[in-house]
Amino acid sequence: MSLSEIQSQITKAEQDHTRAIGSTHLIAVSKVQPNERVQEVLEQGHRLFGENRVQEAAGKWPMFKEQFPDASVHLIGPLQTNKARQAFDLFDAIHTLDRPKLAQTCARLAQELGKCPDLFIQVNTGKEPQKAGILPEETDEFVQQAMALDLPITGLMCIPPVDEEPALHFALLSKLAKRNGLKDLSMGMSGDFEKAISFGATHVRVGSAIFGARAYELT
Repeated sequence: MSLSEIQSQITKAEQDHTRAIGSTHLIAVSKVQPNERVQEVLEQGHRLFGENRVQEAAGKWPMFKEQFPDASVHLIGPLQTNKARQAFDLFDAIHTLDRPKLAQTCARLAQELGKCPDLFIQVNTGKEPQKAGILPEETDEFVQQAMALDLPITGLMCIPPVDEEPALHFALLSKLAKRNGLKDLSMGMSGDFEKAISFGATHVRVGSAIFGARAYELT
């Protein structure tokens, strides 16, 4: 599926669900993609990308931003506390604020550096033990704690369990965001982004549908 086809589907979903046209941002998930594929998408005019790992992003985005200075890169994978400083330099937004220690580290860096990426709090809507994220019942308190640290909390993010109806999780995340006065919702991927848009997604994360199958290296 081409980039333009994905964009057309997003626009149609916005129309179908009486969303403002252009209110949904498409994050092209470029993790583990060859540089040539990322270059092609950049040359097609797309400027918003998502990466899962700080180290991988550091290996390619400084180079790409020299050529495309208006490109924006969001971290959509887990962030280790000791990589936070590097993440502040690389990313325009971090979608995976998921624990008090990381919030405190971000607050300290924001004071020290005088800047901070936009932050999304990751919510573990499925309460999956293997998954990162704040539990739904603890989200309100964590949002308040993060805001008390003067962090720029713009929204919430979730990754629904693969074996459950995603609409239930999108609805929950939307409810939590509304209750806390947060405007952004990072939810929906290649297989369900249209459904996420119907629940108010402002950022959808689409990878293989744009780039093709990922070329994972064997280790």
